[in-house]
Amino acid sequence: MVIDAEQEKKEIISRYRRLLRKAKPILKDGDARLIKKAFTMALDAHKDMRRKSGEPFIFHPLAVAEICTEEIGLGTTSIIAALMHDVVEDTEIELIDIERLFGKKIAKIIDGLTKIRGVFEYGTSQQAENFRKMLFTLSEDVRVILIKLADRLHNMRTLDSMPRNKQLKIANETIYLYAPLAHRLGLNAIKTELEDLFLRFTDRAVYDSIVQKIDATKAARNKFIKQFMVPIDEELDSLNIRYEIKGRPKSIYSIWNKMRKQNIPFEEVFDLFAIRIILDTPLEQEKAMCWQVYSIVTDYYTPNPDRLRDWISTPKANGYESLHTTVMAKNGQWVEVQIRTKRMDEIAEKGYAAHWKYKDSNSTAESNLEKWLARVRDLLEQHNHNALDFVDDFRGNLFSDEVFVFTPKGELRTLPYGATALDFAFEIHTQIGSKCIGAKVNNKLVPINYVLKNGDQIEILTSQKQKPHEDWLRFVVSSKAKARIKEELKEDKKKSAEEGKELIFRKIRQLREEPSQQLLEQMRDYFHAPSHFELYFRVGSGFITTTDIKRFIENRPVSPIRSKPNLQVADAKVIEQEITKAKGRYDDILLIGEDMDVVDYKLAKCCTPIPGDDVFGFVTVNEGIKIHRTNCPNAPELLSHHGNRVVKAKWTSQHEVAFLTGLKIRGTDRVGLINDVSKIISEELKVNMSSMSIHTDSGIFEGEIMLYVNDTRHLEQLINKLKIVEGVVKVSRFDSKE
Repeated sequence: MVIDAEQEKKEIISRYRRLLRKAKPILKDGDARLIKKAFTMALDAHKDMRRKSGEPFIFHPLAVAEICTEEIGLGTTSIIAALMHDVVEDTEIELIDIERLFGKKIAKIIDGLTKIRGVFEYGTSQQAENFRKMLFTLSEDVRVILIKLADRLHNMRTLDSMPRNKQLKIANETIYLYAPLAHRLGLNAIKTELEDLFLRFTDRAVYDSIVQKIDATKAARNKFIKQFMVPIDEELDSLNIRYEIKGRPKSIYSIWNKMRKQNIPFEEVFDLFAIRIILDTPLEQEKAMCWQVYSIVTDYYTPNPDRLRDWISTPKANGYESLHTTVMAKNGQWVEVQIRTKRMDEIAEKGYAAHWKYKDSNSTAESNLEKWLARVRDLLEQHNHNALDFVDDFRGNLFSDEVFVFTPKGELRTLPYGATALDFAFEIHTQIGSKCIGAKVNNKLVPINYVLKNGDQIEILTSQKQKPHEDWLRFVVSSKAKARIKEELKEDKKKSAEEGKELIFRKIRQLREEPSQQLLEQMRDYFHAPSHFELYFRVGSGFITTTDIKRFIENRPVSPIRSKPNLQVADAKVIEQEITKAKGRYDDILLIGEDMDVVDYKLAKCCTPIPGDDVFGFVTVNEGIKIHRTNCPNAPELLSHHGNRVVKAKWTSQHEVAFLTGLKIRGTDRVGLINDVSKIISEELKVNMSSMSIHTDSGIFEGEIMLYVNDTRHLEQLINKLKIVEGVVKVSRFDSKE
């Protein structure tokens, strides 16, 4: 590739100037000089580095700084940290140099952004460990997370130039951790873009088809919004209310989610867009004005009483404020209308950073988010399990809706949706939670697993004799309660686990084996223990006996790589090297159908891939490589936890092999229908069925058929033929379960 150095230099300067232009409104005296110093330092440090796309590396920090200022609304400190966020990790410059030149605060932020290196507890992922470290710096400075989200957003925007397995790993990590985090910090625009990009890189065909359909319906949508707003516009104008209207189509990802969850085509997704009315009004009149506009909208259109959401009186935990209602339009279509002010809209799009801007003027919305951040710090301080456990607990609370409840003294408390009386007890104080035996909700006695409803007033009952039980984990949903219960149970279990560990090591050595990490990992998998600690505990408590251990050693599975039985398989690199070596190829892609003699692989039962599906290989501990579809429901967890175990994989053409897949058929029942369906499958297309179950109810029939097909093209042909059978309304593929 020929590089025009002069041209690149001009481009770098032009991007730097664009950043300064965008930051200009927030710059104070001396800020521009500091930004220039940071830019010069980063430019020099990265001068010999290029990104995968071939462009100069400095484009990346410049883009991250621009996202921070323009899309999140952060200031000079963040711009400097964003410009230098990769220098400590990738160049000779050390934190101490940054502290000397820019001060402690910026050095601390960059330290939080610098990824950890080194060895991790086996079975945890480096990414989970990084994420945990990043959250620790949250207790110091939330800007670390905001810059990290900007960094991730730019990486996702430029993911095209990465190899396929990296694309899958980064995209799934994003949907698993970063999109929920952006949601919780109120960064709606960023959350939406991250989700859409995830879909674009994991299921391009579905993404493109939804984009196409949204574009095709755009003109009709705009016309509908215009007509819908005519009477409301007149009314608002006559009252001299300043406002603007936005018609917001639902995001591509959320449309796809709805299609998938409800198993419906695009055409049946009703709430494709929302109409947003944004008022320009002084702070003290906000609430009254929003309700006045609500009153005007419902004068012309009938509202659905079940769909009124008032997040103005009680904002969401991420500070989101808005009034939502769903009304019936004149053409018989339900339409969601969102009413909010300019301040609320900015907070909804830019989240946390916008809160700072309005901090003095509105402390209530601010305090909600502050409370959540305080809760995160609290959780971090008391959580010392492995990183994966922590990330799963934490993540569980990022996306959940909230329930609003009251203490006996009338204090409002916000808990995750589905929280129980026991969650509430831990929310008040960890000691109260540990001693909780029941509660009084609205003066009625309820058990500790009672699920709270909005507006409940709760009094907790305790006893000194009470202590946490294992089954408590089944009916708490908040991270705080889970972490505390695990902590207390762990104290009791620690002793047994230590005895169990000693027993295992002694028995293994007696059987003339060495207790290596790989052996222990295989043992953990063999006994289906979720962690090593759990394995030791089960042995220490006698659930697993020394006879069981002996049986495991004798029947120990051999390594899935046949050519090298003692090869460690915790890493995909080993397998890629093995494939390249054995085949004498230049590429390290696993060819499904050809490489069976080099590597043992199986098709995953959770998503039943068939030729033509976009797939990846995942290295398991005992069962060789499992092939999953890239849109498999388990992919985000596998890829974000164990990105180092992903093998690039693709199908080779093989029509002689048949693959099991499932079809759901729905329609109106008639005599001879089942006969017509099976005729097409067996006679016309010569497809073998493995099972068929049909049930009818009040003239509607639903059927599930498991059958063998060659590839996705074959399956599509079959679906199209079945759709034209008289009475069949819908045919769709579904994943068989184990």
